[in-house]
Amino acid sequence: MRRLKKIILFSVIGLVLIIFAILGVEAIFKRQTQDLIYRDISTLPKSETVIILGASVHADGKLSPILKDRVDTAIKLFENNKVKNFLVSGDHRTDDYNEIAAMTGYLEDRGIDKDLIISDPAGLDTYDSMYRAGNIYNIKDAIVVTQEFHLPRTLFIAENLDLNYKGFPADQRAYQTEYRLKQREKLANLKALWEVFIHKKPHSLQAGIFPTSN
Repeated sequence: MRRLKKIILFSVIGLVLIIFAILGVEAIFKRQTQDLIYRDISTLPKSETVIILGASVHADGKLSPILKDRVDTAIKLFENNKVKNFLVSGDHRTDDYNEIAAMTGYLEDRGIDKDLIISDPAGLDTYDSMYRAGNIYNIKDAIVVTQEFHLPRTLFIAENLDLNYKGFPADQRAYQTEYRLKQREKLANLKALWEVFIHKKPHSLQAGIFPTSN
């Protein structure tokens, strides 16, 4: 019985420490990036490029609400002369799933010249997208559009890759999966911290190359 009590006690202490670690990393990310996030478009400095991070696409090729808001926000920045071109970064590992084509098609349908769109089909996650934007596509100064809860991690990665990126939130509605995504983000922060610490290389180091599935 005494041994069982010790196991329970150490388990509870371990759980509490893990929770504090998760919350601590989240607080560090927010504090380090708070001055890089602009919520008023009138105060947002101009940049050459707006980076749109990929998200889920429906089976019929339509953008999910989260991704649609990201692309619409990027168009808004372009129409307000805050950016001159677009980098769409997402997942296109297989022929039957293509975030890049969905985003590019949506932009073109809304009057964006295809010559203004740079496509990165190997932005498989946030770290890969940031690394490839700066090191493969040589974009050193940009505005990243994604949801508010995602911006601190994104900009923390960019800053630690020596990229001069700013963030603009794409939140235009309440999302059905928002609570789950915010909880997932807390764990993803730990992954990002580790990736930055080990100077992780992305799955692909070539422009326009689709990484092979493992």
